[in-house]
Amino acid sequence: MNITKPFSSTLALYKNAYSGLSQSTWLLSAVMLVNRSGTMVLPFMTIYLTAMGFSLFQAGIVVGLFGAGAICGGYLGGKFTDTWGFHCIQLFTLSGGGLLFIVLGLMKSYSLICLFTFILSLVNDAFRPANNTAIAHYSKEENRTRSYSLNRLAINLGWAIGGTLGGFIASFNYHLLFWIDGITNLVAAFLLHYLLKSKPVGEQQIKVKTDRPLVRSPFQDRQYLLFIFFVILYATCFFQLFSTLPVFYKNRLQLSEFFIGMLMGLNGIIIVVVEMLVIFRLETKNKMMLFISTGVLLTALSYVIFNLLPHHPLTAVISVILVTFGEMFAMPFMNTFWTSRSVPENRGQYAGLYTMAWSLAQVAGPIGGTWIAGHYGFNILWWVTGGVCLITCILFRTFKG
Repeated sequence: MNITKPFSSTLALYKNAYSGLSQSTWLLSAVMLVNRSGTMVLPFMTIYLTAMGFSLFQAGIVVGLFGAGAICGGYLGGKFTDTWGFHCIQLFTLSGGGLLFIVLGLMKSYSLICLFTFILSLVNDAFRPANNTAIAHYSKEENRTRSYSLNRLAINLGWAIGGTLGGFIASFNYHLLFWIDGITNLVAAFLLHYLLKSKPVGEQQIKVKTDRPLVRSPFQDRQYLLFIFFVILYATCFFQLFSTLPVFYKNRLQLSEFFIGMLMGLNGIIIVVVEMLVIFRLETKNKMMLFISTGVLLTALSYVIFNLLPHHPLTAVISVILVTFGEMFAMPFMNTFWTSRSVPENRGQYAGLYTMAWSLAQVAGPIGGTWIAGHYGFNILWWVTGGVCLITCILFRTFKG
């Protein structure tokens, strides 16, 4: 038996999955890797604030303010991207966000923490529409889903690094998390400036043929607005991963900060190893809503499992695996859908509304999740979250976009 054949086949599959992507797509992903390797503040924000003496609900408010600022940042980032170009907006938001992370870490009073959390999130999340528009610009239509997946791979590899190191660092000094998050933002801005040179806005617009009349604003696209509503439902549930789940891990499962960081890292590692292969197999099948609804269903199972299995570290591992495969099926094809509804002239605004959907969920998720957990307990929270995901799964499955 030739044992090298399966290895050669797997190697060829990986090679095919990563082939055909532009050099600029790779460089943009490299910038994202550097940026996200410092993502340490948000995953540990609830634990950090409760350790400072604030209540769980107060911590949920602060995490929710990340989302509130992101809603404004998503809208402004989309508008400014279509006006000034994605390169300029990415550069400004990375630099500004880096400085603001450092400032936020110096704040001690609850009111100032809330204020600077909102400002930081507004600036930081104005980056996302510009970045999504850049990915669409640097990719071809036939490999656009994989281009977004490569960017997600960089984000999640950075998340694996940042989450793992963040858990270790948080175990003895929470304040370092803010400095590392800020410095990696600034380094990413430096790399973006020198690796991907700016072009005039007009040169960033690639004219493409489309049979669909130009919709000047995504707010006039009724099908897209319905899709955005479904995304908000899914994302509200997904964001429990970064707000209520870390507290549940620590208080109910009695897991250490280091183990929680390892769980966050596992999410990123699975995506790095598996997602590009999955998307390579699926991107030509033209079944976006089937794949999205499957991902939402897996997310539902990832939460309900805490009410079905014993409270054990292995249960947390299984939950992370389920939610990770859920986002691998759902998120890349969500990106493909919003891109398909837009044209270069309004792509920043479409990206902005998509960003706003996630940002709104980032408000509703932590606030709603911590409120339910505080008043009715975590068991009820997992049933509610699973139920909302199940309904959303059905809505996506029957959606005709």
